Amino acid sequence: MNDALLNAVSRYAQTHADAAGIAHTPIPGMSIVSAHLPGGLIHEVAQPLVCLVMQGSKRVAVGKQSFTLNAGDSLLITADAPTISQITSACEQQPYLSLILDLDSRVIADLTAEISTAELRATGMTPATPVLTDHTDAEVADVALRLMRLIERPASVRLLQAPLVRELHYWLLTGCHGAAIRRLGWREGRAQRVARAVALLRREFTRPLPISRLAQAAGMSPSSFFIHFRAATSLSPLQFQKQLRLIEARRLMLSVGVSASSAAFAVGYESVSQFTREYGRMFGLPPAKDMEALERLPPADGKPTAE
Repeated sequence: MNDALLNAVSRYAQTHADAAGIAHTPIPGMSIVSAHLPGGLIHEVAQPLVCLVMQGSKRVAVGKQSFTLNAGDSLLITADAPTISQITSACEQQPYLSLILDLDSRVIADLTAEISTAELRATGMTPATPVLTDHTDAEVADVALRLMRLIERPASVRLLQAPLVRELHYWLLTGCHGAAIRRLGWREGRAQRVARAVALLRREFTRPLPISRLAQAAGMSPSSFFIHFRAATSLSPLQFQKQLRLIEARRLMLSVGVSASSAAFAVGYESVSQFTREYGRMFGLPPAKDMEALERLPPADGKPTAE
């Protein structure tokens, strides 16, 4: 583990993390997650990103696969994928800390066009899963440290962030999982075409979206689209939309305080009973009991909430 990087991430998290343990940085798409206690299950539909675990441990599951990440490990998500994550090791003296950067398909496309074949590591078959893990490369950690030092000098961020973000993408592309990342940069590749349908689903998840319309957005036949969508995300389009709806409904109930029935109708359900059944299947508890359980959890920063 790079001690200088760990210290820089820790300092920033201590002064900028919100009650949920998220510290946003002035660099677009770059944030820090911190937690002083192990947490509950977090359901989300993640976008392509790299997560560098600095301290503590985390478990991430996608489909039937589960991954454990410890300090010094990296998590790569190379498609919009539904994940279940849980911070499993964190305490006041050694909080969980991770640095997250969204992957930029435009940067990947530009670099892929410029990188020579000799610079690309031979990786054999590309894993089908959209979630990959490995030890963090020294070059990636070095760029991350320079990004952290950059945000300590705010006046420099505007001019110097782009080359550093580009360099980080370079080291990821030339690393052991470069083949999976490169697919994000193929402008008319399957990953990009499926991503167009995913973007439509994210925008209009409260509305009925027939396969034909999603396939048209992806520029594929309905049968071909269904196969490639499942391969990229591990879910069918309908299951993907259902997860988007349920995650948003949970957010509305927890952060806005709306009732289960109001949340159900807001995200596109026509039946509260169907919403309750599907919510329980996904989160393990019906809406009311889930809210009670979540409200009993301590905040991510470990500090008591105000009464």
